[in-house]
Amino acid sequence: MGNGVREGPVEFQRDVEPVTARIPAEDNQEKKKVLNSLMSGALAGAVAKTAVAPLDRTKIMFQGIPRADLSPQEAYRLIYHTYLNEGFWSLWRGNSATMVRVIPYAAIQFCAHEEYKQILGNYYGFQGKALTPFPRFIAGSLAGTTAAMVTYPLDMVRARMAVTPKEMYSSIVHVFIRISREEGLKTLYRGFTPTILGVIPYAGLSFFTYETLKKVHAEHSGRAQPSPPERLLFGACAGLIGQSASYPLDVVRRRMQTAGVLGHTYSSILLTMQEIVREEGLVRGLYKGLSMNWVKGPIAVGISFTTFDLTQILLRKLQHGPGLER
Repeated sequence: MGNGVREGPVEFQRDVEPVTARIPAEDNQEKKKVLNSLMSGALAGAVAKTAVAPLDRTKIMFQGIPRADLSPQEAYRLIYHTYLNEGFWSLWRGNSATMVRVIPYAAIQFCAHEEYKQILGNYYGFQGKALTPFPRFIAGSLAGTTAAMVTYPLDMVRARMAVTPKEMYSSIVHVFIRISREEGLKTLYRGFTPTILGVIPYAGLSFFTYETLKKVHAEHSGRAQPSPPERLLFGACAGLIGQSASYPLDVVRRRMQTAGVLGHTYSSILLTMQEIVREEGLVRGLYKGLSMNWVKGPIAVGISFTTFDLTQILLRKLQHGPGLER
């Protein structure tokens, strides 16, 4: 009888302890997953943007100049002229502002995409399985929109630094100070609406295309994971489709962002589009720089998706051992 009284609480505690210990373990796993996504996304964005920074700066400069004709020859001439007059590292001018923006942007976008996939998978009953096409597109669009809303002022700063001489703005902080003092804080969000309207198809189609190609590859190759060159190819296709679909809004966004320093005034998306088409034509205006984007965009997006996936795999292997892949 006495033994029963003493043993009862001990057995009861043994039953409870695993249950209470399991909840923190699950929380820890979720935190690690989010942290891994943030780190992988940040690295992916930094590597991709740095690789194409000279082409990116050239594209922004042409987008902001009315009636400027961007062809491969003109792009090469501008890059070479910039190199001769300002030096080799000037080709990466504005890249520090790009990094300040792209690191949080990519981290938030990739992490948000993983979370939205999980939320939509739970909602539609696809836990642990690939999403169907429509939720796949929605997850990408929501991820891009979330990242753009948080980091937009940094995109404005990057655009200003890319199209102005280095004497005008000495640093990222200087850009913020001058814009706030001379043009008002609301200028930091000029071009925000076309950005969001452009991000929805761009991010949606990019993530949708990449995830779809990986799914099709797995079904037809019999291999669960594509190789790094295949990931680069799938990412390049995703970038090509996504950027082509949203490109006119990208041109409008750049015009509105750089209007204050280039002597133009654009009050709305429609009026900006109308003025561009009237002065420069539909194709040469709204699709200015698209040929360069077909070179730059697929490279950047391919590198970005591949870096994210491979970093995720590496981090998971370090935490859980080999054999666990994305």
